[in-house]
Amino acid sequence: MSEALYTLRQVTKRYNGRDVVDVEALDIYRGEVLALVGPSGAGKSTLLRLLDFLESPTSGTIGFLGMEFGPGKTMPTEAVRRVTTVFQRPILLNRTVLANVQYGLALRGLRKVRGQAMEALEQVGLSHLAHHQARTLSGGEAQRVALARAMVIEPDVLLLDEPTANLDPYNVGLIEDTARRLNRERGTTLVLVTHNVFQAHRLAQRVALMLEGRIIELEDAETFFESPKDPRTRAFVRGKMVY
Repeated sequence: MSEALYTLRQVTKRYNGRDVVDVEALDIYRGEVLALVGPSGAGKSTLLRLLDFLESPTSGTIGFLGMEFGPGKTMPTEAVRRVTTVFQRPILLNRTVLANVQYGLALRGLRKVRGQAMEALEQVGLSHLAHHQARTLSGGEAQRVALARAMVIEPDVLLLDEPTANLDPYNVGLIEDTARRLNRERGTTLVLVTHNVFQAHRLAQRVALMLEGRIIELEDAETFFESPKDPRTRAFVRGKMVY
């Protein structure tokens, strides 16, 4: 197994007196694709926010490349810039498509970034819309712009929160192909939150089922889908409602 990028130990996140995330132990390895699956409200998106250091845990520790993130702590900019998220409903700037993709590079003080941004747009099939206003895009196009904006900064970790929800098959295919290419060619570590078990099967090397904030089962994809140990996992992969 490769190096662990993240080591989570006894991590909880509490809102209004309720533990939304309660993860006893989780390691996420460099270069892997990990899918988090489970019903709505299982804590998947909250766990993603913890992994992106957008919120600190209520208790426990999150180790990231030798740095430790815990209650009330702020991660150094060095760590924060190595991780980025593509959300289910991306927020784009009221500017051109190209300006949106260049934004993260500009924040890092880089100049002459047009070529990098155009290359990222080419990879998601949107270079022809570079000078269009972001507000004119369809949902699928906006999601692909958000993915280009994330990948252009070359993060170590890309977190994907339901990146293809409510999109047509064409856009789903493009986004999945791009994510797969980032992992294979750049070695980008991907953590994917999805309700779609078929998508998890297509993309992930390991899959975790979350229920009520806890990781019920975590296995390599083949074991998870073909011979899960927990009866709740067996029910979930068969399409049954699990709570």
